[in-house]
Order: sequence, then C-alpha cells, then structure tokens
Amino acid sequence: MMLIVLTLLVCVGEAKEFPSLDVLYSRVPADVQQRTVTALIQRVVGARASQFKATVDPTIAEKKIDAFHLYHSNGTVSVKGSTGVAVAMGIYYYLSNYCNCQITWGGQQLHIPKELPKLPKSGVTVSANDRFRFYQNVCTVSYSFVWYQWEDWEKQIDWMALHGINLPLAFNGQEAIFQRVYMKMGMTFKDMQQHFGGPAFQAWARMGNFRGWGGPTTQTWLDGQLDLQHKILDRMRALGMIPVLPGFAGHVPEAMTRLYPAADISRLPNWNGFDDTYCCTYLLDFADPLFKLIGVNFIKEMEYEFGVDHIYQIDSFNEMQPKSGSAQYLDEVGSRMFDVLQTADPDAIWLMQGWLFHFDSSFWHPEQIRAMLTSVPKGRIVVLDLYSEVAPIYTYTDSYYGQPFIWCMLHDFGGTSELYGVLDKINTGPFEGRNMTNSTMVGLGLTPEGINQNEVIYEFFLENVWRKQPRDVSKWISDYTTKRYGKYNKIVDLAWQYLKSSVYNDTTNNGDHRSRSIPTSRPQYNPPLKPYLWYDAEDLYQAWDLLIDSADQYKNNSLFQYDLVDISRNSLMMISLENYNKMIAAYQNNQTSNFGLYSQMLLSLLNDMETLLASDSHFLLGKWIAAAKQWANNFNEAILLEFNARNLVSLWGPKGEVLDYGRKQWSGLLKGYYIPRWRLFIEMLNYSLSNHTQFNDGLFSQFVYEKVELPFSNQLDIYPTEPIGDAYAIAKSLHKKYRDIIDLQFYKKYAMMCKMRKTNTSPAVKKYGKHFNRSKAHVKMTNSNLQFSFDRN
Repeated sequence: MMLIVLTLLVCVGEAKEFPSLDVLYSRVPADVQQRTVTALIQRVVGARASQFKATVDPTIAEKKIDAFHLYHSNGTVSVKGSTGVAVAMGIYYYLSNYCNCQITWGGQQLHIPKELPKLPKSGVTVSANDRFRFYQNVCTVSYSFVWYQWEDWEKQIDWMALHGINLPLAFNGQEAIFQRVYMKMGMTFKDMQQHFGGPAFQAWARMGNFRGWGGPTTQTWLDGQLDLQHKILDRMRALGMIPVLPGFAGHVPEAMTRLYPAADISRLPNWNGFDDTYCCTYLLDFADPLFKLIGVNFIKEMEYEFGVDHIYQIDSFNEMQPKSGSAQYLDEVGSRMFDVLQTADPDAIWLMQGWLFHFDSSFWHPEQIRAMLTSVPKGRIVVLDLYSEVAPIYTYTDSYYGQPFIWCMLHDFGGTSELYGVLDKINTGPFEGRNMTNSTMVGLGLTPEGINQNEVIYEFFLENVWRKQPRDVSKWISDYTTKRYGKYNKIVDLAWQYLKSSVYNDTTNNGDHRSRSIPTSRPQYNPPLKPYLWYDAEDLYQAWDLLIDSADQYKNNSLFQYDLVDISRNSLMMISLENYNKMIAAYQNNQTSNFGLYSQMLLSLLNDMETLLASDSHFLLGKWIAAAKQWANNFNEAILLEFNARNLVSLWGPKGEVLDYGRKQWSGLLKGYYIPRWRLFIEMLNYSLSNHTQFNDGLFSQFVYEKVELPFSNQLDIYPTEPIGDAYAIAKSLHKKYRDIIDLQFYKKYAMMCKMRKTNTSPAVKKYGKHFNRSKAHVKMTNSNLQFSFDRN
C-alpha cells in the first residue's frame, strides 16, 4: 500500500549532522524488535492486541531519525516503524490522538472504542524531530527506581518506548563490575564496602560526592542489581533503544592509597558537610597510569558482561570543583578521559551532564567550559543541557562550542511532590534550541531527579518528540482532560485551565518551587520559612472547587482520584503556609491566645493531610519501605534496606547533611516524621512565649534531630501498604472544612513579597539551602537545662 505523508506545518530547524554519532544505532535484528514490541502491545491493550499489527522496517528512517507509518485496514491498525521504539511511539500516538487514551506512571486510561477510530485513507506518517530522546537523571536511580524489581522495570521501559525514548540511562549493576576490577588489583570486599554507597545512596557515591554512606552494601545487593541490569539491557536493546552505560570517572576507594602508595591520589572537596568518615572521596589523577588502567579494564569488563553500545556517561566533577581552573589543566583532563574511553572502545561517545556548568557557574566560565569540551574531538562528546527550561547553557556557549547537545527538561529535584511546571517554556524552548544559529542540538532529554509527580508536564513535554511546532496550550489542556479521564467535562476542563495558568506556568525563571515548603521543611523561627509563591493562590483554590464539584461524576476513576487527592494535598499545603505565618506573627506579637489558635490549626491541618494522603495508593510511605525490604535475604539486610529507604526521604545523611532534600508528602511521613517535628517546634515556641525567653533555633535543631529525625531513620514501625478510607469523601470533607476560611488577602500580600524578593541566590544554595558545604550539619547543643517530655504520638 502506498503511504502518503500527512502534511504538517513544519517549524523544526535543520539539525547539524555529526557522522561520529553514526555508531549509535540498534544492532538488534528487525524481527527481534518486532516480536518484542508486539509483546509490549499485548501488555498495553490486552485482549485488543489482535487489532494492532506491528512491523519494524529500519529503511523508513530518514537521516537515521525514527519514523512511523499508521494505516487502517479491515478493522486493524497497522504500525510500521523504523525501530521497536518507533512502533511503540506510533501505537501511543494512535491511542492518544485517535482513541483519547493515556498511559502515565500513575496509571492508565484505556477506554478504547469498540470500533477502532478510522485513520485518513492515505495513512499517517510521523517522524521524530531528533535522532536521540534521552531519559533519566543520574539521581533518578536513587530517588525513584532504587527498589524496582523486574516487573517495575518492565512497566517503566514500556512507558519509555511508548513515549519515544531511545537513549535511556542504564546504570544498574556497575558496582559489581567495579568489584571485579578492584579485586584483581588486590582489594578486599571490605575495602569496597567503605567506598560504595548504600542501596539508596549509590547515585552520589558514584559521582564522588561521598563514600560509604548508607552501607555497608551487601554481596546479595550487588548480585541482584547485576542480574537486574541484564534484564533491563536485554529489553531496552530488543526494543531498539541505545542504553547509556557508565564509565570510570576517577573516584577510587581509600584502599588504593594503601595498595598503590606512589599513585597520584587527592581528595575531593567536602560535599554538603559530611564528616571525615564519609566525605572527601579519593580522586585518582587523570595523568596517573592507574587511571587509564582502571578505566580501560572497567569498560572491557563491562563489555564482557553486558555487550557494548558505544556511549558512556561520565561525570567527574558533579557539584565538585576540579583542583585547577586553568584552561590547560581542564583541556588535559578532558583529553585524558576521552583517551581512556577510546582505548577501551574505539567508537566510544562520551555523554556528559552539563549540570556542573550551571551549578558552579562561578568556576565554570566560558573559558573553562570551552577548554573542557574542545579537548575532545568534534562529535565524540554529547552534552546534556540538563536544565534547559530554566537555565540553558547552550545559549551562551555558542551551542557548546560546536559539540552536540541534548535539550533537557529537569523539572524535579529530589522527587518532591509540589505542583509545578513551566508550560510556556517547554512549549517553545526545544524549537528555539533547534532553530538557533549554528545549533548543534541532536536530541531531546527528560532528566528529572525523581518521577511520579506532575504527570501533565511530562505528557506535554514528551509530545515535543514529534510535534512540529509549539501548541495552543489551552486547547492541549482541554484534550488532556479527555484523555486522562476518558470523557470531556467542561467543569473539569476549566479546573485544569486554572492550573495551567498558575502552578503549571512559572514565568519567574526562579526555579525554586520546592525549598522551604511547609510542612516538609524542618520548622524554623528566625529566619522564618518563606517558600516561593509564583502564582495567584486563588487559581489553585478555584481548580480545587471545580474538581470537588465534579467528583461524583468520576467515581472509580483512578486517575481522577489521584489528581483529586494531589490537588487537595497541594491546596492544604498552601493553607499550612497561612497558618504558619499567622502563628509566627502571634508569637512575635506576644499574643498567647492567637498563638494557641493558629498552632493548633496548623497541627490539625497536618493531621488532615495525613488522612487524605492515606486514602490513595500513590502517597504511601508503607509501599516505599515494603519495596525496599523485598530485596532482603535476611533480617539484617531488611534493617539496612529500611534504614536506606527512610533516611533518603527524611534526614538524608547521618546528621541531616542534605536534610529533607528527598522530601515526599506521603501518608506515614506526615504521621511519623513531619507532624512530630512540628509538634516539637510548637512546644518549644510555646515554652519560650510562656516563659518570656528568646526562642533558640539552634537548640531546636539539636532537639528535633535527637528526638524525631534520627529516630525516624532507625525505626521499624509498620506503615500501611494499601489505602485507607474513601478518597472522594475525605477530599470533599476537607474542602468543606477549609475552603471558606482561607484568607485570600494573605496570599496576595505574600505573593507580592515573593516578587520583591531578591533571586540572585547561587544555584548551589537554591538547591541545598544556605548551609551548602557547611562544616557541620546541625548546631550542637552544649549545655542546657531545658527538658521536654515529648510524645511522638
């Protein structure tokens, strides 16, 4: 059958070609990809699978860019794609745009019409805009994927393929490969345990931010991750993806100094205040012969175990400064690192996160960036412009000085829950990146630190894989509500229009939507917590009103329930800001009765949040802990894994070095961690108010660390893994309880204050808080007679 391309208005610039990247392609035969994507279709549509036919034909790709053809024949939709990924992308294109279906991390809406909607007689042909569609951040493996079993990975890889991802990060199992390399050099397992991070903290140990925290890692864990990596890589490759494997960045165990005393080994700077037990990872100098030996052996050992895809992600200085800023030194570093890759794999491509250029912009000036990047042959390094939607680097580096880059949306830090997005920027930004003069953009990337939040933003962004021009966002939102819930409702549509114009369209370029949030930040009095508010809070509350009004029409609709709970949660979070500020004002004005009123209102609201979140499966701490413990083979391993799971989402470090960075608004975390912390804060404020003494934030930090934060990481109490209560009834009752007492004037004044606030804070402080790189994680209590009989319950 002759296929005629459906005409689309093209607003996509011509990409610069890099012949060196031609080594990055799927080597899996088309028939294997075809069988694999056919099985994916079966998993997605179940009994309707016989109505879809998949064909993989690599010849339909032009300039090595994926494409798919859709056509309808005798009640069957046929999809011909250049790879398995292209076929999956075509299936989702049809399900989304013709059947009004949706498949997201949080669930799916697959009410496919009994009679499949017809396609144009000539069929539809769609091509991707870029050769590469990258996915994951080096932190995603910890904040979201750490406890995944194969069943979870299978669903995640299906989601990747349906959304067009063909260049996914694949970092599991690398510690087992390093173990082999280091054992051949004379190290013991104990030597490596002091270096490898614990299961939930491997991401940062890999980047050299610290060593050993969360451990000791067990052989069971290393072997399990190695086995899992085989399954992950097999499936990714069978769908036509090109997995990105790790390389050697120079970070080595301390034992290397004992075994090779003549080696040139230094220690990296302290990251976030970890003490000497965990801080200051050992860095092998790039010019030392051992660097090349280890780097080459690691790649060869990995190739022997997993095979080769010719692309490796290496980040030696993620949030860490090199020892010298001279252009000559950085040029040497880059060239030596690439030499290792090329020696091990002559076709190697180096993939590098560009985050360091933003995070430490006071060090990485254009001269330093140029020296590092141009030390590598043109087209043999690809840079992830990691935060393009807020802080693009390509715009002031002449498109990375001629090296190819991938335009990325980072969006989320730490896997946090707050509603947030920059719809206008991600609608136009990728097109601006491609169309820029002398652009070297070769791909689109999705790089959140954590997933399972703000699904509307990810659905919108990933349509940029094939969209040929920016969209009418309002119309897109209307269509989104139909796809997400299975039917159109003008009231629900209006609710989402309010969200589109408020929480989901931050135009301030502040990029600071999560820090100092209530209730997930450690309470403090001086200075008070001041989370950034970039929108009119009444727009959020109007959306809440409209969803509550429509709830009865969506009973048993799991995605509507998810969103109803999520938006109710965010509304309560905003109300807690009002309660907190009024409580602090009452304290400052010595108003005992008002202090008592607003402090109890705050605690009551937090308990209501706990009840709300407990009613939906997406917000349960119990599921996170249970998933961690599934990896245990014995009681001791279960304790270690639960400690990792708890610490990552709360204290984050032995003494709160990265306190609350991985915060989650989950049932269980409120009950066992956030609420006890706020109760203690209120007790101490009340003590100070009643006794006319000055409140001591340092003393409170010490008390809350000892009485709440540290104990929480070590506790073993059980939290529910199934929801409790009727989410619809709970959301309605809380809306009725709080909606009429919201003080809108407070939010108007607060938003005005936020607009006047200086936003010249450094990226490091924005990300981690004002204590970044502090020498101590918390203020030590020296001598105090204060005693509290504190009941965590």
